[in-house]
Amino acid sequence: MGFYENRCLPHLINCACGLKAFKKQRQLVVPQARGRVLEIGFGSGLNLPYYDIEKVEFVWGLEPSAGMRRRARHNVSRSPIDVRWLDLPSEEIPLDDNSVDTVLLTYTLCTIPDWHKALEEMRRVLRPGGELIFSEHGLAPDSGVRKWQERLNPYWSAAFGGCNLNRPVDDFIERGGFRVRELDTGYILSMKFAGFNYWGVAS
Repeated sequence: MGFYENRCLPHLINCACGLKAFKKQRQLVVPQARGRVLEIGFGSGLNLPYYDIEKVEFVWGLEPSAGMRRRARHNVSRSPIDVRWLDLPSEEIPLDDNSVDTVLLTYTLCTIPDWHKALEEMRRVLRPGGELIFSEHGLAPDSGVRKWQERLNPYWSAAFGGCNLNRPVDDFIERGGFRVRELDTGYILSMKFAGFNYWGVAS
């Protein structure tokens, strides 16, 4: 891993994902997590302040980037949540079948290379009756915005560690074997090409 990916990119992603609009989305979805939680793309721990400590037993923080795990140390040390690191990618979740009560997916599906395999892995480890809680940006419904997403995506992806602007989040989750039970969508940023958001619950 080069200097940009290990040193610069974690800082850039932390700043982008820490924007006020994304914080509001985290406040909406993260408190729904309960039991043994698997957080996919733990990053720098931006979700930690929003967990309900009365409902969460502990959090498996899946984060393959050493740079992001390094940035997370401060947030983890300040949090009452017990965080247990997993440093493999989401296509290779090192947990037993049916061992997770909640999978939390926030602003991560856009970056996973083999999203289908990763979702199948999430479904494998999620216990019957468990929930996938998500908040993700992705493909916009407006044709004009979509055109800009398609044009900018190659450059955006190269600059932001493989982040894709144009993934149809709800469709991907359904194709990964889940059933989307609750879904809200809308623009949350003035930069519409990066600001169309999907959030909800799947089982």
